[in-house]
Formats: sequence, structure tokens, C-alpha cells
Amino acid sequence: MSLGNQVIGKVNRKLFEEVIYPQLGAKDPSVVLGPRFGVDFGVVRLGDHDLIFEVDPVYVVPEYGWEKSAWFAINILASDVAVSGVPPRYLFIDLNLPMSMTDSELATLWTLMHRECEKLGISVVAGHTGRYGGLDYPMIGGATMVGVAKRDEWVSPTMARPGDVVIMTKGAAVETAGILASMFPQVLEKRYGREFAERASRIFWLQSVVEDALTLSKLGLRRGVSAMHDATEYGVWGALLDIAEASGVSIVVRESDLFVNDDVMKVVRAFEDFTGIKVDQFAAISEGTLIATVSRDRAQEALALLASKGIEARIIGEVREGSGVYVDNGQSLKKVEQPEQDPFWLLFFRTLDILRRGEAQ
Repeated sequence: MSLGNQVIGKVNRKLFEEVIYPQLGAKDPSVVLGPRFGVDFGVVRLGDHDLIFEVDPVYVVPEYGWEKSAWFAINILASDVAVSGVPPRYLFIDLNLPMSMTDSELATLWTLMHRECEKLGISVVAGHTGRYGGLDYPMIGGATMVGVAKRDEWVSPTMARPGDVVIMTKGAAVETAGILASMFPQVLEKRYGREFAERASRIFWLQSVVEDALTLSKLGLRRGVSAMHDATEYGVWGALLDIAEASGVSIVVRESDLFVNDDVMKVVRAFEDFTGIKVDQFAAISEGTLIATVSRDRAQEALALLASKGIEARIIGEVREGSGVYVDNGQSLKKVEQPEQDPFWLLFFRTLDILRRGEAQ
């Protein structure tokens, strides 16, 4: 979404490549993988080990409730390490708290974050905590998550190979539905009833690819699974485009194999009707959806591994020589362009506006 000439969310490719990428401080040969547009982590080599580093905001939304907020904050960070195929292990965290956050609220949030780190095997190593003016939710600081791998035992979105198949887990628009259902249950309750609204609120817990990615890593990194990427901003199309460009390949997906979870689809349709905004669900933010490229001869094993964890997944296409992403409708190929904006933001702010105006009346 944009505000005047300013883009809300991640900077666009032009700004990144003109301002950020050419100016990366001192060069160091230990940096095996540095900043790349569409790649969520970097890699530093120390002897026989590679360290996977990812950096993100600490994203906390009190309206989710503290349990969901803590889970979401940790899993966003952990997911961007896990797509390397390496378990997240160390957390460095800077909490810049808004003045409105009480000590009691911090204690609740931190205890829940600690428990999620314990569950995922993550140790908090160092950090900073302070309360400052001029700050507000949801961005209350920043963090670095680190994984430790043996030399070259990781994958990145730069490693997809022609001949690989493309697997998608959970379907599109997971995060879009999970957040909308959690933030605005009254919209769903009015449309479908309380039972569905309560069920839809549980979509929220699908917004992590940690289990998906670490399950696929059992195929063998680089040999079995060659690249993984979570479908965050710009959704499935964004993730596919990132992998295709980073790897210098073409990706063709079959329209008939693309899928959206039934409950996710019902949520999105309800908000489409409520706002009057039509949504391309494959362009909508979808943390929790993993896009992976896998050796063709391991594809069925990959699906079986995911199914053993209760993770819905399908083969949606293949990697080819060339460039770009295409959808095969059975008769022709249609090129996928980078979405101009993520429709989630339009849905979210339009819903918020309608509900506020309704309350004012």
C-alpha cells in the first residue's frame, strides 16, 4: 500500500537496488550470502560452519491477544531462518516499547515469547529493552534470529534448478484470512454465524512455515529440496517471482493445481463482499504458505512427509530454463507480473474504516 509517493511495507526493488544494495559497508569474504532482494536471510561462514542470519521487526498486535501476539512475533522471525532448512537456534532482540505498554503487559508478552522460544529450541542470547516516547504498535523493536549449519548444508531462493517440481503448502492467502478473522470476527459472524467465526479464528495458527520447511529438509538440503521461500507480502505470486529471479530460472504453475483452503476462501469472500474490493488471493499476504522446489524423484516423498505432519500440500508446477513466472491454463501460458500492491492492506483498512464509521453513527 502507498501513502502519497511512499510505499507502506518493504521498500520496492528500485529503491533497494539503487540505495541499499550498492552500499553494504566493508567487504568480507566470510559473507557467503549477502543482502538480496527476495531473500530473507544472509549467511556468514566461520570455519566449517555457516551461520544463517535473519533480521525483522518485532511485530506485536495487542488486538490479537497476548498469546497470539507472542506466537506470531516469534514465528515470523523463526520462519525466515527455517526456510534455509536450518532450525532457528539463537535470538538477539531489541524491544523498544511504547509508553502505553504497562509492566504487567510486558511481563505477559515476554513470558509467552519465552515459552514459544523454548518450544522451538531457541535461546535468547542478548538484547535491549526500553520504553520510549514516539513509538507505537505493531513495530516495537527489531530482532536477529540465527541458525547454525555445517558448511553448505542450507538452501536459499537462489538454488532452484530446472527440472525441479514446485510444491505449495496450505494454499494461498493464509495470513490475509488469519488476520482478518482474528481482528474482525463480527464480519464473519454476521455472514456465516458464530461457529464459523470461531473456527476461522484458528487459521491464525497456520501462519508459520517452521514445521513445513524443517520437514522438507529431511529430504536432504540441495539434493532433495533446493529452494524454499515463505509467501509473505504479495503472496504466492511474490514468492514464485522471488525464487525465479533469484535462481535465474522460469517457473510454470498449473492453474488447475493452485489451491486455497476452503475456510480461507470463505473468509476472503466475506471481506470482499463487505468492502466491495475484489481480491486476487494468490497476490495476498500469506505467511504460513511455503513455496519449495524439490527434485522430481523426491516429490512424492516430500508430499508424504508433509502429510505425516498434517500439512496440506500439492505439486503446483515445475522449474524450467528461462526467466519469469507463468500460469498454464491448459491452453496457453500467461505471464505473472509483480503485483502493484498487496490486496490485504486494502481489505484491512477498508474494513476498519467501515466499522469505525458504523460505530460513529
